[in-house]
Amino acid sequence: MTDTNKTTNQQWGGRFSEPVDAFVARFTASVEFDQRMAKQDIQGSIAHGTMLAKVGVLTEDERDQIIQGLTEIEEEIARGEFEWSVELEDVHMNIEARLTQKIGITGKKLHTGRSRNDQVATDIRLYMRDEVDFLLEEVTRLQQGILSLAEKEADTIMPGFTHLQTAQPVTFGHHLMAWYEMMQRDYERLVDCRKRINILPLGAAALAGTTYPIDRNMTAELLGFERPTYNSLDSVSDRDFAIEFTSAASIIMMHMSRWAEEMVMWASAQFNFIYLPDRFCTGSSIMPQKKNPDVPELVRGKTGRVYGHLMGLLTLMKSQCLAYNKDNQEDKEPLFDTVDTLKGSLRAFADMIPAIESRKEHMYEAARRGFSTATDLADYLVRQGVAFRDAHEVVGKAVGYGVKEGKDLSEMTLEELQSFGSMIQADVFDVLTLEGSVAARDHIGGTAPAQVLSAVARAKQELAAR
Repeated sequence: MTDTNKTTNQQWGGRFSEPVDAFVARFTASVEFDQRMAKQDIQGSIAHGTMLAKVGVLTEDERDQIIQGLTEIEEEIARGEFEWSVELEDVHMNIEARLTQKIGITGKKLHTGRSRNDQVATDIRLYMRDEVDFLLEEVTRLQQGILSLAEKEADTIMPGFTHLQTAQPVTFGHHLMAWYEMMQRDYERLVDCRKRINILPLGAAALAGTTYPIDRNMTAELLGFERPTYNSLDSVSDRDFAIEFTSAASIIMMHMSRWAEEMVMWASAQFNFIYLPDRFCTGSSIMPQKKNPDVPELVRGKTGRVYGHLMGLLTLMKSQCLAYNKDNQEDKEPLFDTVDTLKGSLRAFADMIPAIESRKEHMYEAARRGFSTATDLADYLVRQGVAFRDAHEVVGKAVGYGVKEGKDLSEMTLEELQSFGSMIQADVFDVLTLEGSVAARDHIGGTAPAQVLSAVARAKQELAAR
């Protein structure tokens, strides 16, 4: 008779007559990347063991042995003394094997009433909940940095663009508050995503639940989950929360990529709108004058990486029938890399953005070019009783004249302006100045400096309420 315990995996090898091929063992193992969930695996196991003792499946002494053993294992891992084994496949079986080694047969009882299927689903949710909480803190820190700079630049005039063409004058502070609003939606998406992460699958076992008298509500409470899941088949196979998180992460990265593109342009000699501190830039190996905006460029590049993970997870799940399949082992590496990439990108921007310095004179001069107050002139004409479409045509002709003569609207004489419309009076120059243009947009959401400061104050109250 073959001693299968010596030739196959002790955790599941009872029905096997030969060990797994060495390559297959390495190919199917996940411990090299899922060991980062060790803390969460131990948390889940302590809660599960505590619950099993409460319902009488374990004795109190067995529960205490398990908790003590798991606590010692967590300390071993923290000290870097834990020996991870590919032969034991994953983080769960490595920890269980070490627990059995430490406390004997009681360690083997811990897995009663659960499967690796619901165990890993629980670990991932615990891990993601912790990471989302940290990411929410980083998003808040980034928003605080944006507010700090926006408040300082509330009256710094710059050109606003559509189609990357000069459109109307705005303030740099107003532009920065647009960044803040994007990140505010990102924060709300993460908070909403966390709600669907924070549901407990433990107790679903392999796919059909367990015959033991488990108390899933107790386990959920011990682990801080909102509630247990309601369907065992869905519990072990659901990865919607991972896809949803990666989607939210993709949108955050998209927003930061847009900012990155602007910063790259603004820091160039052609724009010269901002100064990025040297500590966020690098030089060239051949061109000694170069100062490259590597941090925003790299964040812009990493955006595609996160998009790829979203597509990968969607593709991973698209053809899976219920319930759990080995395919789902492939969810962790893209998910973990998304977390790491997003954390790094948020940290980089949260450190960098408050340190940006504006080149006010270059921004102002750029706003003077491109007839950015043309809409203000049209609005002026409307206030004089001219229909907007007629006013649009009058201003268009004035702009055409300005292009030909090389003059901005504000540089034309009153006589020149009146040649396009006799209703234009000397007070027109009040609206043709950049300062007058931005100050006139004094309403909620407008670019007037007073409105920018009001928006900053309102946002600070929002952050304080968190």
